[in-house]
Amino acid sequence: MDGFVGRERELAQLDAMLRRVRDGGRAGRPGRALLMRGRRRVGKSRLVEEFVERAEVPHVYFTASAQPTVAADLALFVEAAAGSTLPGAQLFQAQTPRTWDAALSLLAAALPTDMPSVVVLDEMPYLIATDPGFEGTLQKVFDRELSRRPVLLICVGSDLAMMEALNDYGRPFHQRATEMVVPPLSPADVAEMLALPAAEAFDAYLVSGGLPLILDEWPDGATLRDYLADAVTDPTSALIVSGERALAAEFPPQSQAGLVLRAIGSGERTFSLIARAAGDLPQASLTRALRLLTEKRMIDVAVPLSTRPSRETRYGVADPYLRFWLSFLGPYLPEIERGRGDLTLGRISAAWTTWRGRAIEPVVREALRRLPEGRLPEGTRDIGGFWTRTNDPEIDLVGADRGPIAKRITFAGSVKWLEKRPFDAHDLGRLLQHRSRLPGADEDTALVAVSRSGVATEGVRALLPEDLLAAYSD
Repeated sequence: MDGFVGRERELAQLDAMLRRVRDGGRAGRPGRALLMRGRRRVGKSRLVEEFVERAEVPHVYFTASAQPTVAADLALFVEAAAGSTLPGAQLFQAQTPRTWDAALSLLAAALPTDMPSVVVLDEMPYLIATDPGFEGTLQKVFDRELSRRPVLLICVGSDLAMMEALNDYGRPFHQRATEMVVPPLSPADVAEMLALPAAEAFDAYLVSGGLPLILDEWPDGATLRDYLADAVTDPTSALIVSGERALAAEFPPQSQAGLVLRAIGSGERTFSLIARAAGDLPQASLTRALRLLTEKRMIDVAVPLSTRPSRETRYGVADPYLRFWLSFLGPYLPEIERGRGDLTLGRISAAWTTWRGRAIEPVVREALRRLPEGRLPEGTRDIGGFWTRTNDPEIDLVGADRGPIAKRITFAGSVKWLEKRPFDAHDLGRLLQHRSRLPGADEDTALVAVSRSGVATEGVRALLPEDLLAAYSD
């Protein structure tokens, strides 16, 4: 199986950066820097490894490992540089630099001057956490030495907020680096990678979140049931271990943010219910935890989309894979580890249809945002949902000219993601009733039906799994 299905765009971007290095720069500064970010286990490191292997240029690849001291990280860096393909790698033999300034200056001396090279600093947030001065030191050495050499410096990190902030105004690296986001594989990538039809590809996406490590274990053409039967009963499968490792890297055991994330993952969506599920957290503690989770891009925060303001905030896990893991796998790891994954599998089978019906909604909204002009009513610039405190009405899809407070509602829609049951006249009647209670909508507001099994009535714009998959392909 080709683990790089869907990564052509990212590889092309890296190739273009290296070409700029090779072609030279203004004022004798050919060096370039790239800040690469993406969720944990999304395949950033594997992407960079593939790139340097294809590039066939001298390179050094250093991965920080959250060492407790600067000296420990420096020793690992020296080891990586000494074993690299840089022409001056021997300069690191028997060297023990005590500061990053000295180590990076030594690196600059080891780089070739007559051909391009690549330097990779993976898990850069670990280096900054251990040595807050690292960011400024790297900027100084880059300006004085690295930018004068034909080198592409790639800094990789999974802390999305920190990596994004590195290029902000006032930070040492401001306007010195190009930013690159490595997303999970899309549903269209999943369909191509696993040779699955559209509806089944979305099922696979909801379980895997588009993580390459999980998809690499998924046999071509295998149904969701077949894959889960193997993966859930194997405590070492990527499906089981990826969630635990991702959370352990982000949150210490029993941290309040981790508890809150698990509460949201269990299905709680409102402030009061999350507080109760997390152990009756005080309001201030819960607010801090939600702020941290939002900053780390671990959760999405949504309010109803209509022409009236609303404070009915809902919280949801941002990553599709973590939504599945927190719902069905994380709470039952002891059960899986003692060889009773069959119990977990039975639980998934019993709750799958209901869980999937809600989990697919943010995936559908993202697909609608990607649809080409003309597929949705004119003037649609934002897509969300609408609900009240009592969830009566609750509308899956709302299109508007802007959000969260719209001037004009462009459509109201429903998502019906059931096997062998199309969107029918009963569903249309319910959607019409809910539209009548949507602030800003009237009888002329368009209706949209997204259905896994087709649409068996008139009066709505119908979108099927194939339409959504095509949107992700564009």
